[in-house]
Amino acid sequence: QVQLVESGGGLVQAGGSLRLSCAASGRMLSRYVLGWFRQAPGKEREFIAGITYIGGSTRYADSVKGRFTISRDNARSTTYLQMNSLKPEDTAVYYCVCGLSGGQITTPEGGYSYWGQGTQVTVSS
Repeated sequence: QVQLVESGGGLVQAGGSLRLSCAASGRMLSRYVLGWFRQAPGKEREFIAGITYIGGSTRYADSVKGRFTISRDNARSTTYLQMNSLKPEDTAVYYCVCGLSGGQITTPEGGYSYWGQGTQVTVSS
């Protein structure tokens, strides 16, 4: 069992930056994939970024590529999402996720068994 707790959300102006953190507790398996999803009002939840627990391979959604960076600190059991050049359309609830995901970074929600409670990010224009 893995528990995930996000922090770092808030209100920022367009063009600004935020860093989200996700603290994990419980047993982490070497084949786990860590990641972030988001859900904007009236829209479906979407994959944003993922990183493998071992090796640190990454994958990004096209909408955030070049602006967002995912990283992890295994010693601290923490995953980060650095968000730069934020846009109003980035406004959403951001969720930290963890799962076996077949050992690869996949985009469907079903690949991730563990979810945080979510943290709100609001980007004003």
